[in-house]
Amino acid sequence: QVQLVQSEGGTVPAGAWLRVSCAASGGTIRDYGVGWFRRVPGLDREFIAGVNWSGSSAYYVDSVKDRFYISRDNALDTVWLQMYSLTSADTAVYYCAADPSGHYSESPDAYTFWGQGTQVTVLS
Repeated sequence: QVQLVQSEGGTVPAGAWLRVSCAASGGTIRDYGVGWFRRVPGLDREFIAGVNWSGSSAYYVDSVKDRFYISRDNALDTVWLQMYSLTSADTAVYYCAADPSGHYSESPDAYTFWGQGTQVTVLS
């Protein structure tokens, strides 16, 4: 059974950057698309970015476009979400998830495996 293990987050000032990793254990996600979601207390989980299995295609929602970047190294079975120019609106728990289709989807239902979540807090 694949497990996705995410790195710890942190508390940073506005304008700072942070990188969150998502590593597979117990199996491989090399053929999986990976999506990143975030959840703010009281709101639904929000899809913010995705990358296909090869890394050749990535998508970002408008609120994070040109600030957040996904990268992956299939040899390491790891995906990263690099976040720049953070604002208080980015404060959330971030989740990675693996989609067996090899692509990414805005729907959480498309994903089979989920990371444990990483708290990111941005101080205004």
